[in-house]
Amino acid sequence: MIKVTLREKPLKSDKLSLYLDYYPPITHPDTGKKTRREFLNLYIEKNPKTPEAKKQNKETLQMAKGVRSKREVQLRNREFGFKENVNISIDFLNFYKDIVTGYYNKGSKSQYNNWQSSYNHFEHFCSDKITTADLDSNFVKRYRNYLLNAEINRNLMEVKNLSRNTASTYFKHFIYVLREGYKEGFIEKDLAKNAEYIKEEETQREYLTEEELKKLWNTPIKKEVIKHMAMFSALSGLRFVDVRNLQWKNIYQDKHQGYYIQLREQKTNSTKNHPINETAYSILKMQNTNEGFVFRNIEYTQVSRPLKEWLTASGIKKKISFHNFRHSYATLQLANGTDIYTVSKLLGHKNVTTTQIYTKVLDKNKIEAANRIKLDLDGIS
Repeated sequence: MIKVTLREKPLKSDKLSLYLDYYPPITHPDTGKKTRREFLNLYIEKNPKTPEAKKQNKETLQMAKGVRSKREVQLRNREFGFKENVNISIDFLNFYKDIVTGYYNKGSKSQYNNWQSSYNHFEHFCSDKITTADLDSNFVKRYRNYLLNAEINRNLMEVKNLSRNTASTYFKHFIYVLREGYKEGFIEKDLAKNAEYIKEEETQREYLTEEELKKLWNTPIKKEVIKHMAMFSALSGLRFVDVRNLQWKNIYQDKHQGYYIQLREQKTNSTKNHPINETAYSILKMQNTNEGFVFRNIEYTQVSRPLKEWLTASGIKKKISFHNFRHSYATLQLANGTDIYTVSKLLGHKNVTTTQIYTKVLDKNKIEAANRIKLDLDGIS
């Protein structure tokens, strides 16, 4: 007879990851391989000190025990040929919160902050405890409408609504949590299946020209390393997180490929050889490091203000963030004749349709069309 035991795995962050231990092993539904472990993406603090932390631990453990009980009944019913007949209702807010915490434990600060903000809005919408049994299609529609009209307080003088694209992202997070709840068996119906997504608005993606990049290079900045990281991004197309995590052990050079980086992208989790030119490599050599991280002790929160001051000092009036240096790489590659499929591979996009947004920024056909009509007008040279 199958036995299911709830166990804990210590993490570096002083948290414990909860998982189920199956004996004898079961066949994993996705891989078809035998396994004894099922990690629940639920976490508790190893030594909770505050009443809130102790309460959170208790609720999470209760949830995990519910999953354990459900799994055991499912497997035993399957052994004896019975149909599943167990319904478990759990605190959906707590389930959502545990998924958010999962991003914190993965070490992705930007993703965690984004998920935390989406959770805050969902918690505000609920205003009270809600269980998985309370969820239905009408609830999903009401939350969608809430996000489209939700207010954010920038400061005491100004109140604005969430941007449509932010609302779209938060709603996608909610749909993901719904799907996870359905997969775990906490939600009886697949409410995500027929949910109407919030369509994103197209945004203008600013880029820097070759001339503007040269101007920036010649403009002083308080933190020189930020200039180097930004220019390296413009020359390589790497995201900030990939630039910050770049290590010397992943940088190679040979006569066939020149300089290249063996890169595992955090966003797509794919591994590839990413070529860079000699100018980009020269920027790396300027960091006075030869092992470990190339760029040291820089977090994204340290970048925004010096970057803005740098752009202002250069006289460039475009609204530019660090990510726009990656946009510049993509746009300039297309402008200089690189085909869209190669650009897509260089950017690490899984689908070329994602790359097509850059063709709208620099539409050569429209530019050529605009210059076909030529008139010789008196007084205009």
